[in-house]
Amino acid sequence: MHRFGIFASLLLAAPLPMALAQPFPSAPVKLVVPFAPAGGTDAVARAVAQSLGKQLGQSVIVENRPGAAGALGSLAVVRAPADGYTLLLGSNGPIAISPSLDPKLPYDPARDLRPVAAVASVPFMLVANRNLPANDVKGLVELARRKPGAINFASPGTGTTNHLVGELFKTMAKVEMVHIPYKGASPAMNDVASGVVQFMSGDINTLLPMIQGGRLKPLAVTGATRSSLVPDVPTVAESGIAGFEATGWFGLFAPAATPRPVVDRLAAAVAAALKDPEVDERIKALGGAPLELSGDAFGAYAAKERAKWKQVIDAHQIKPD
Repeated sequence: MHRFGIFASLLLAAPLPMALAQPFPSAPVKLVVPFAPAGGTDAVARAVAQSLGKQLGQSVIVENRPGAAGALGSLAVVRAPADGYTLLLGSNGPIAISPSLDPKLPYDPARDLRPVAAVASVPFMLVANRNLPANDVKGLVELARRKPGAINFASPGTGTTNHLVGELFKTMAKVEMVHIPYKGASPAMNDVASGVVQFMSGDINTLLPMIQGGRLKPLAVTGATRSSLVPDVPTVAESGIAGFEATGWFGLFAPAATPRPVVDRLAAAVAAALKDPEVDERIKALGGAPLELSGDAFGAYAAKERAKWKQVIDAHQIKPD
């Protein structure tokens, strides 16, 4: 065969070069939520998935994979092909808290996951029993200083973000308080409302019905700014504990080896989705606001959060149940 003919046949037999491969995405994208349906993380995922799908031109399918405080779903994404078709809706629990809380965590978010883009930041709210003789953070701190160790705070469980918010509050307010863990937010809220425990932090949209029903009173929100859901409630920092900030946050992560062009495409789609009025409205309904960070900036944010909660966990020697 002529040398040109041999060369041509080899070209025809070779696979298509990467430049001619289908552009990303060419199939539906899976968004793994490492918690059960109906929770805050799931609500954020479903708020953003539909608009994200429009931006990408492909369906974004939400898949709930609960278990081990978010570790099972997170590990599934770590082990998925690094092609951009399997993403994690990560949050402060599995990404920033678990690495310091659980020495047996089967993944390292800093090493095994690539930050794509943040989605939302949602503050918590401090609420108290209606009969507590303190109507704001200043009053609560004064009461705790008069009676060291006599004030209790509830949480949905040891090592949860709400527990750590209480420990951070203790540290920054320089007071002694006792943590009372529960198995979930509902029993914790009920015991605060009935006066068994004095106060707690929790999700604003979950606590709001009990506040409106007169069973709980709001003290402060934990973010850097006030929440649009409760604009009359001051922040903890406004209330005298300068620099206090603690929020729940959510963002997309991909397996660590996902190519940069794919990550950039996803980040641009998230940025566009966050400008969708419907997405903005659904995030605000949770008491939060869009968090517009992508790539390295989001990675730096997550690293700062890990360092912050590690300091709290180590200082108070918190161990998982």
